[in-house]
Amino acid sequence: MTHALIVIDVQNDFCPGGALAVTGGDEIIPGINTLMAGAEAVILTQDWHPQGHSSFASSHPGKAAFEMIDMPYGPQVLWPDHCLQGSGGAAFHDALNTDRADMIVRKGYNPSIDSYSGFFENDQTTPTGLHGYLQSRGIDRLTMVGLATDFCVNFTAVDAAKLGYAVTVDMALCRAIDMDGSLAMARDGMQAAGVTLG
Repeated sequence: MTHALIVIDVQNDFCPGGALAVTGGDEIIPGINTLMAGAEAVILTQDWHPQGHSSFASSHPGKAAFEMIDMPYGPQVLWPDHCLQGSGGAAFHDALNTDRADMIVRKGYNPSIDSYSGFFENDQTTPTGLHGYLQSRGIDRLTMVGLATDFCVNFTAVDAAKLGYAVTVDMALCRAIDMDGSLAMARDGMQAAGVTLG
């Protein structure tokens, strides 16, 4: 076995009606379920924030959602409160076939650092454990799908490419937030890192 499907953050808060809804976020689920059925290995990532996370606008008096601030690890978008641990918003979408998952990687649970990537927190050094898991299983090829293209999919794909994986992002099975040209920047950045956009 050398290939894994990484399904990124298909959670209620990122789907229509959620706290940080991505337009059409639920439309990709049937296609993801179909891909999972034929995948050698399936890993799901799950955004999993404690109350009062440092990336929440509500944790910074006078700041609004989608403003940028400087954190010790670099620039950080401030988000609406979302994917709170144990909440309905943090749960995977009901339509997603979670039974097919070999592993679930939770990220963003460190209250002082956000975590877009399935591999590292946003300090780019603190690992989630996903790389070690994939190595121990001899997996070197990854296909990525999920939410959102320009944030968590992008960061996960670029980190995977830097770690030496052959990475494909199935763009038809992703949806983007696309704020201030973030989708175009993510697309360019992924291609520059050697990620194949399918």
